[in-house]
Amino acid sequence: MSHERNIQWLNDRRINYRRDPVNDTPDIDNESYMYFANGTYEYYRLFYTPSKITTYKSLKWHFLVLYYLNMDNIINSDFVTLARFIADKENGFVTFFIKSKVLDNIIIDVLQQGGDAPKNRKRKIIFKDYSGLSFEQKMKVVGQLSGRQKLDKEKIYDTMLYLNDFGKPITNGRLAGLLDCSVRTIQRHICVDLKQEKQRLNEEI
Repeated sequence: MSHERNIQWLNDRRINYRRDPVNDTPDIDNESYMYFANGTYEYYRLFYTPSKITTYKSLKWHFLVLYYLNMDNIINSDFVTLARFIADKENGFVTFFIKSKVLDNIIIDVLQQGGDAPKNRKRKIIFKDYSGLSFEQKMKVVGQLSGRQKLDKEKIYDTMLYLNDFGKPITNGRLAGLLDCSVRTIQRHICVDLKQEKQRLNEEI
């Protein structure tokens, strides 16, 4: 059975699950987006798409981010309550049932390791809330800004992430259209790791 994500529970308790960069300065900052030419690792945004948590590794990463973003506002016992809520399949955040002992071990690890910024994907374009841009307009911006860079694996990966953010399946044709090149060019540049990541991202949608 599919359960709708109970994001209101987090909002009612003022749990932070997103944060814009605080130290990195954007090269372009307008009413619609921020652009970081060298990328930023400081952008965290959980539960933005309908994709749910499907693995223990992803669950632990979500816990680390939640702990990092809220460590100044909640005590450990409150974090344990938060983690158990996220891990309960009935609340719509995960796709699998988790044994209590396994969950306890993950929570203990997070409390022991948490505090530092968790490993994160590098982002170059961050669209602002309520920008009013449609998906097509956002993808046009991605294409225009990506055009400043030489086509390489990082550029393809960036574009894959944006498609995933907007809940769109990643195809070679869609990548080629956004990056203004041929499908054959995309095929030549996609390595085994990118193919695996493409499959993983598509499975999240």
